[in-house]
Amino acid sequence: MTDDRSTELIGTYSIPQRCQHNPTVTCSDCRLGELCLPIALDSIEINQLDTIVQRGKPLQIGDELFHEGATFNAIYAVRSGSFKSYKLFAGGGSQVTGFYLPGEIVGMDGISSLTHTVSTVALETSSVCEIPFKRFTELSLKIPSLQNRFFRMMGKEITSDQQVRTLLSVKTAEQRVAALLLSLSTRHQRRKLSATRLRLPMTRADIGSYLGITIETVSRVLSKLSKQGLIKLDQREVEICKFNALQELVMEKP
Repeated sequence: MTDDRSTELIGTYSIPQRCQHNPTVTCSDCRLGELCLPIALDSIEINQLDTIVQRGKPLQIGDELFHEGATFNAIYAVRSGSFKSYKLFAGGGSQVTGFYLPGEIVGMDGISSLTHTVSTVALETSSVCEIPFKRFTELSLKIPSLQNRFFRMMGKEITSDQQVRTLLSVKTAEQRVAALLLSLSTRHQRRKLSATRLRLPMTRADIGSYLGITIETVSRVLSKLSKQGLIKLDQREVEICKFNALQELVMEKP
């Protein structure tokens, strides 16, 4: 659902407004459509979804999409760029809880309590499709395939969260870093990008916070993987040279 049009909602009607950047792209011809919510819809249903989607100005690095404790009103489909979510600790500090790439949905953390449990900020110049959840729920009741698609996406989110928890509880630092690289590779491939050439939008500190290791350990592990020939490293650019070896590393018993 990528597009730079905004949508003004008036009562039960919606008036699509042209964007100065790209007035032609809608949910129906978005390049991320096969990853995002429109995947299960026909053309008429996609147009119905498109009427409730709001598309605003791009966010710059560090700009907040929503903050922990904020009232939950919408979910967001990442249109371009990338985001990180993090949770604040009562005594200070924070923990990165996830990274989001184009085609992925952000904001589902607020559905159960109607309050966001994490904060989410842009890692680079990014844009989203904002989907007001009340309107989305109403539309889902009329379009079962949209509801089913959303439930499947929620299921994947829960599974991913469980996998991360398992990763942090039983894996070594090397296995955690390798697993993150493989996860990013898979997500790049879904977007029909290279599965072996990755750009890491997050900092080493973000990676360390997410994986539960220090920034020094992140740098040491990446350097070690590079020396072993499993990856090539150039600042934030990573090339996976031995995919199978990375997989084997992750599967090893600590």
